[in-house]
Amino acid sequence: MQRRIFLACAVLMTVLAGAALAADITGNWTGSSDQFSLTFAFKQDGEKLTGTVTGPQGDPLPISDGKVQGDKLSFTVKIDMGGNNMTIHHEGAIKGDEITLTTKVEGGQDFGGGPMTLKRQK
Repeated sequence: MQRRIFLACAVLMTVLAGAALAADITGNWTGSSDQFSLTFAFKQDGEKLTGTVTGPQGDPLPISDGKVQGDKLSFTVKIDMGGNNMTIHHEGAIKGDEITLTTKVEGGQDFGGGPMTLKRQK
């Protein structure tokens, strides 16, 4: 009986420690590709990720379908370019004050010249 209680406590402590170590990326992050600079304003609530991305045009675009799971994140940005709608899917990895993102336009085409590294603004 004591062994089961000890094992249950050990498992619970491991789960809680993992949750405590999960990255909170709330705040402003900047990055650039070969073509332009972007500023991301992330707001994280548990695994839910919301916020905006602002590019050279200056108008913030909302982030949708955002989630953070451990050191991985993903989100979508929808853009209306003069009647041409585009959905850009982002996936990335968080490592301290850096996020490496890969972006793809809906349909699998590459967008933005490949990966982009974001740095946390302090």
